[in-house]
Amino acid sequence: MAKITTLLFDCDNTLVLSEELAFEGCADLLNQILELKGAPHPEPLTGSQLIVEFVGQNFRGMLLTLKQRYGFELTDDELETYVSREEDVVIGKLKEGLRPCPGVDDVLEKLKDKYQYAVVSSSALRRVQASIEKVGQDKYFDKDKVYSAATSLPKPTSKPDPAIYLWAMEKLGKKAEECVAVEDSKSGTLSATRAGIKVVGYVGPYEDDKQAEMEKVLSEAGAVVIMRDWSEFEGCLAKIEAGEV
Repeated sequence: MAKITTLLFDCDNTLVLSEELAFEGCADLLNQILELKGAPHPEPLTGSQLIVEFVGQNFRGMLLTLKQRYGFELTDDELETYVSREEDVVIGKLKEGLRPCPGVDDVLEKLKDKYQYAVVSSSALRRVQASIEKVGQDKYFDKDKVYSAATSLPKPTSKPDPAIYLWAMEKLGKKAEECVAVEDSKSGTLSATRAGIKVVGYVGPYEDDKQAEMEKVLSEAGAVVIMRDWSEFEGCLAKIEAGEV
């Protein structure tokens, strides 16, 4: 069995508690767009509603889905303008109130000399950098080891497409069997799994009454082991390294 050399971390609600803040900003902007386009929607979109449907995906994917659903036109230029505007809105929200996921900084500090780290996210690169800088995690992640499906790839995409994990491994010079990914969403877990990478599914940020459901969702998406708290990570990693999962 190959030795694990590299840990690949999703960003939102894996390293930082960003999803609620980010989706609030997304909802505000999407409601403005729907209003501007005259798209029929009975109730304004809310951040909590968007999280349920789109967690793990980026704004580009979200907007294209809503375009299909509500039947409005969107030029390529408009799409790029809105994607850029969403970055500004969300970064503003994150700079106001972002916090790290409980316990993750202890893990990053403890394992930093044993493994290579990288961030592999669906979110825009500028947003990911702003997030890890806000909570002081940028000291663990070199700028050239932060990868964004929305920004880094020649053709922007979003998880569950495995492209961003394949890209990250190519840039890092790593094979899938050398890597372990940490993901909190179905789309992220599918993305890493489809790239051949073993996934630790993290359900800590979900409400207590949702965690069992999300354990099932992530396991079915391919996560080989589940953790509820970052204090469990080394035990999860040991199981993978021992070939138990």
